[in-house]
Amino acid sequence: MAQDKLQGTIHTELGHLSSTMTFAVKERIIDRAPEIERPAKPTPKERYLEKEDVAALIDAALAPHIALAIHLLFATAGRVGAILDLTWDRVVFQRGVINLRLDDAKTRKGRAIVPMNSGVRAALQTAHDAALTDYVIEYASGQVKNIRKGFVAACRRAELDNVTLHTIRHSSAVAMVSNGVPLEKVAQYLGHSNVAITYKPMPGSPLII
Repeated sequence: MAQDKLQGTIHTELGHLSSTMTFAVKERIIDRAPEIERPAKPTPKERYLEKEDVAALIDAALAPHIALAIHLLFATAGRVGAILDLTWDRVVFQRGVINLRLDDAKTRKGRAIVPMNSGVRAALQTAHDAALTDYVIEYASGQVKNIRKGFVAACRRAELDNVTLHTIRHSSAVAMVSNGVPLEKVAQYLGHSNVAITYKPMPGSPLII
């Protein structure tokens, strides 16, 4: 880990130096920028959360829309953009599915139709009964554009370090595999065109998503 940090620092600092040299050439301070060889950027070691950690994170979210967003992120393995775009007409309680796709070519790719488990169904039903807009994730009678601030605050209250919104998606995929969901199905939920994209072994985690 220490070696990775050192390598990462060197990679970053040499990048700054390269940018400085390029600027100096542009401003005609020097005639030619020297060639700078940078070490490879170390592979990030992304963590993943257990189901209990996610539950604690949901409980730590003070605002209901933040709690629901985290719940949906873990239940669907969807990207945050897909969750914030989700409208009630694509939450089909009768069939028990959540359709993260939109009817346009730009956002259809990489989004899936996923089943809702009992926990997220209950959370969605409660939110639906109180809904004021067409959007599942709403606040002050409007669509929510960003949940990062509320998410970071929830992580702090739950005492969870080094957790990002992408960590929830990663954790969802790990949980699916751990529960015996076939990798091909996990790839489908993640919107990956190839299982090889889904499965990348790393120390401490069966997947990098």
